Amino acid sequence: MSTTAPPAAEPGATSHEVAVRLRGIGKRFPGVIANDDINIDVRRGTIHAIVGENGAGKSTLMKILYGVQPPDSGTIEINGDQVTLHSPADAIKSGVGMVFQHFMLADNLTVLENVVLGAEKLHGIGAKARAEVMRISDAYGLGVDPDRLVEELGVGARQRVEILKVLYRGAKIVILDEPTAVLVPHEVDELFGNLRELKAEGFCVIFISHKLDEVLSVADEITVIRRGTTVKTVEPQGVTARQLAELMVGSELPSPSTEASTVTDEVLLRVQHLSLPSDEGRPLLDDISFEIHRGEILGIAGVEGNGQAELVEAIMGMRAGATGLVELGGQDLSHRSTRERREDGIGYIPEDRHRHGLLLDSPLWENRILGHQFREPSVRHGLIDKGAAREDTQRIITEYDVRTPGPDVLARALSGGNQQKLIVGREMSSDPIMLIASHPTRGVDVGAQAAIWTHIKTARRKGLAVLLISADLDELIGLSDRIEVILRGRIVGAFDPSDVTPEQLGSAMTGAGEDK
Repeated sequence: MSTTAPPAAEPGATSHEVAVRLRGIGKRFPGVIANDDINIDVRRGTIHAIVGENGAGKSTLMKILYGVQPPDSGTIEINGDQVTLHSPADAIKSGVGMVFQHFMLADNLTVLENVVLGAEKLHGIGAKARAEVMRISDAYGLGVDPDRLVEELGVGARQRVEILKVLYRGAKIVILDEPTAVLVPHEVDELFGNLRELKAEGFCVIFISHKLDEVLSVADEITVIRRGTTVKTVEPQGVTARQLAELMVGSELPSPSTEASTVTDEVLLRVQHLSLPSDEGRPLLDDISFEIHRGEILGIAGVEGNGQAELVEAIMGMRAGATGLVELGGQDLSHRSTRERREDGIGYIPEDRHRHGLLLDSPLWENRILGHQFREPSVRHGLIDKGAAREDTQRIITEYDVRTPGPDVLARALSGGNQQKLIVGREMSSDPIMLIASHPTRGVDVGAQAAIWTHIKTARRKGLAVLLISADLDELIGLSDRIEVILRGRIVGAFDPSDVTPEQLGSAMTGAGEDK
């Protein structure tokens, strides 16, 4: 292991070999030190991983390198030249491109149109542009069809389009933010193959990840950031996942770990013949039926876009046009509103915390009220009780280890993991009998992930029924009592977590296991 604190390059590394050199990078926000004296060297022709807890400063650092926001202190060198990046356009001119975790593609345009959009000056919009797109796709094994509509593509293919966009604009330094968060195992293998192709051609790949086993399998070097400061840069052959986790959070690597069954005979949620058509009449959900018992976690596995989101929204009463029975504790909810279903005892951790879980420009105490604005402690005698809401928000901050100065901080100021812990605390605080948890640990670090797992398992032991939607197959296998696979809006397989592998689930999710 070699620390990154000394500003000198590694022995044998010249300035020419270093593609990116960050020295003394600092960035402060009101009440928060995001980066504090960050020092990193990233060598050309390598894959360099950045790991750390949510709130450790990884995303801020990458936004600084991509010109989204300026540092308060420190210097950036790219290929030996010190640069000042005022915008992503400046970063692109310097050869830096970034693929964000949430893709930025227009569904109603083709792959070619998405790639060329905003970069028309490079190769026009006709045959020359098409030829360049195909050249890049073939050279780096991206395998994209320039004439396919993006809305027809799966998650893995969309990610390859985003990488293609970056390469088309001339990037030689490619930043990837949580690139495997929404991929199934074979898509992860394909992505890593693409990254190795780039590395072999002399590109520099920087990626942020929380999946330590993946980091160890693909990275040439790994930099650990804790509380805004670089702790160490290590080589994967000299460190284990447990040691990386200790560097990140000061404790050993957590796992979801299956526990003794707490499943009872009492059915809490019953879904029968649930169907939902699209506006064009295509079935988004097709005759789905299942039951969840008190004290049971039912995991739903599936490649994104196969009906998981529609299933959750239909159960929550957010989708008009759904037919079939949704029953909670013996009571038919099929014609009840979303508010009534929540008041009947359904807690909801949404898939997209920014769009459906938080008001980013409102303080935490107001976010604590969301979805619970008709019950104590948020309301007394029909009016919002700010004092009680602030007090209860502080309780959630303490009990769920939400790292923030206090309940008056804006939700936007929190890291993704701390935003997620606030949502989990809010939903658990309503004492639900049924919890819908849609990707509850997406984009959070190992420490926050372990805390969320613990809260869910504790509630299950007390009789909570849980519908768990997750793209993390290890999480599904570790937490669930049963797993069912959804494909094109239908349940196509059921698996016992005690003897299923991620590869078997991945096969069923992509259709190879439909005959099971």
